[in-house]
Parts: sequence; structure tokens; C-alpha cells
Amino acid sequence: MNLPPLPTDLPTITSQEASLVFPAFTSDIAFALGLLLRQNLAVFPQPAVINISLANSQQLLFHTVTHPGTTPDNDTWVQRKRNSVLRFGCSTWFLHCKFAGDEDAFAAKYALQENAKNFAIHGGGFPVKVRGVEGVVAVIVVSGLKQEQDHGIIVHTIKEYLDGMDETGAEKKKED
Repeated sequence: MNLPPLPTDLPTITSQEASLVFPAFTSDIAFALGLLLRQNLAVFPQPAVINISLANSQQLLFHTVTHPGTTPDNDTWVQRKRNSVLRFGCSTWFLHCKFAGDEDAFAAKYALQENAKNFAIHGGGFPVKVRGVEGVVAVIVVSGLKQEQDHGIIVHTIKEYLDGMDETGAEKKKED
């Protein structure tokens, strides 16, 4: 799968994230989105972890791997990316670009000290937002590919999924 190049300027990333808002988000939508992510990731030979969880708890809505070979490190990356999305309300790709990948500058800016290990500014963590609801509702994380691919596949899949939804969140009826 050829993913389009990712924007690296903050206004474009912000605009892209603002355009990927769900009309609704339920466990059924999370499951369908997770399956679509898994299908889209299957073309990559590297194993990856997919995790979708609610923002207001650790409640897991979807978690799987794409190929054999993931390690406990992948789940550590999932948690770190999730923590970053929840604390800052934006994608980890945005944070990566904002700090040019400089984790020390990121940690210093937010006075994280020893807590810096709990956050990641590598692409692959994405906030789920719902129209009419303030804040992050859920978090989607992919871990296992290059960070650009982790982020890019999430963006691609959300766009694909949203294109198939109507304004209420129901699947669009297919015309014969």
C-alpha cells in the first residue's frame, strides 16, 4: 500500500485532524474500524499492534496484531502513545513534528522529568473526536511500522471508514 506523504507543518496536521471527526463512535464502530485497520495493515510484512480504547478509562474496544512477531515492547509503545494523545489532545505525529522528534525538548517543555518515559512523540497515536462532543472520546494506536506509516495508515483508514458513513454514523446505503 502506498500511503501519501504526511504533512509535517503544524497547521496542515491540525486541519487534517479536524477533518477526521466521527458523527458517532460506538464499540461497533471501533470494532469495524479496527478490522479495517487490520485489513489495511496486512499488506505490510512487519508485525504491528492495533489498539483502540476509550479515553475516559482503560476500556479496550479493539486490540490485535497483524502478523506474528510483535513483542511486549509494542504494547509499551501503545501505552506511551495513548498517554500522549490523552494528555495533549492531538496525534503523536503532531507532537513529533512540533518538537522535530526531540524528546528531550518535549520533556523539558512540559516539565515531565522522570515521567517522560510514559509519553511518546512518535507517529501512531491518534485522537478519536466526535462531532458535538468536546475533547477526545477514544484513542487509536498502531505500533510496529515506521512512525510515518503508523500514523499514515490510521489517517488513511479513518478517511476510508468515514467516507462509508452517513452524517448519523450509519453505514451509507450502497446504490445498485
